[in-house]
Amino acid sequence: MAETNTDPARVAAREQIALVTGIALLVAGLILVVAVLPAEYGVDPLGLGRRLGLLAIGEVQKKVAAFEATRAADAGGVPTIAPQEHAYQHETVEFKIGPRDSVEYKYRLDKGEALLYSWKATGPVNYELHAEPDGAPAGYAESFEKQSATATASGTLTAPFSGIHGWYWENPADSEVTVTLSAAGFYNMSHEFHKNAPPRTKMFQ
Repeated sequence: MAETNTDPARVAAREQIALVTGIALLVAGLILVVAVLPAEYGVDPLGLGRRLGLLAIGEVQKKVAAFEATRAADAGGVPTIAPQEHAYQHETVEFKIGPRDSVEYKYRLDKGEALLYSWKATGPVNYELHAEPDGAPAGYAESFEKQSATATASGTLTAPFSGIHGWYWENPADSEVTVTLSAAGFYNMSHEFHKNAPPRTKMFQ
């Protein structure tokens, strides 16, 4: 004779499955309320999370998330690693500048490339740190820093555009001064400009 839905064995099996399922759901709910919510989200409706030390975990995770968000905003999309096509370069050069004379020295940099520099003069000079973008009209330059009667400066220049970037030094005194420049970066070319003379170009391997 075929079994029916009212068969005692089948009914008992269904009741046992329902009981086990109910217990599993209850346990999962308790774990969610007691452990997951305090530890992951800092929510502690029963107060047990704080007693068990789980609420502190949630608070730490909130602080970590806020810190990481702040760091991401501060970074502004700047890559941590920036591969370079050119070889790393470093040089130290000297320029003798006569009374009321001047000299310019600039490096060819692609957009985003950094140049570390430090220079000093044997006497006060007027200087300007500026750049000429690729494709700009003749005589156009964008100035980044300009000072008078200065004998030293150092810093890092990050090229805002591709072009030549560097310094103009003017000797306002009646005696010769010497400017010594140290620069490092991934440049592959430099240009030196003097009054009434053609530019001097240097290539770096």
